[in-house]
Amino acid sequence: MRRTEAARQLGGFVREHRTDGARRLRQAGSWLGVGAVGMAFGVPVAIASVGTTEGAPQVAGLLLGVGLAGWGLGIWRLVQAFRTREQCFDIHERGFTHRVAGTATVILWKDVAQVSTTAPRDSRPLADARGMGSTCEIRLHSGRRIRVDTFTEDIQGLAAVVHRAVRLGQFPQGRGGSSQRRIR
Repeated sequence: MRRTEAARQLGGFVREHRTDGARRLRQAGSWLGVGAVGMAFGVPVAIASVGTTEGAPQVAGLLLGVGLAGWGLGIWRLVQAFRTREQCFDIHERGFTHRVAGTATVILWKDVAQVSTTAPRDSRPLADARGMGSTCEIRLHSGRRIRVDTFTEDIQGLAAVVHRAVRLGQFPQGRGGSSQRRIR
């Protein structure tokens, strides 16, 4: 579905929230690189430490652990990047469009059962940059769940718009309208 078709169905276009897939891919590449380096050093150290009880087996275990963790996190980010490629949320007056990889799903405000946000799971610096910060989950009456993480721009704004529309009946307005209009 094209944006103009969705706008006709959902009313005026208000704004969009894009997911930064390139950043997710860069992070996946970094993790895969860490994993490759850990394995590249860990395997020879493990082979050399066969039959010894000194510090080499612990170092080999540490390096292999870093390698496996790096590969695991890298593969996880690659899967996320593939599943959410070109993801975007287009906010309209009567609902939103969830676009992923050229496929668009029109979701009316009445179809949303619940929206919930979680505080950053990781309070360390740069948590949002790593994608480990705030998350938002939009549950539909059909049972479908749409999970949004900090790779999506202005995740808090997206969650606030959906919450106001679903819980408070304050629907977003396109050009020339007030964003505080209440519809029953």
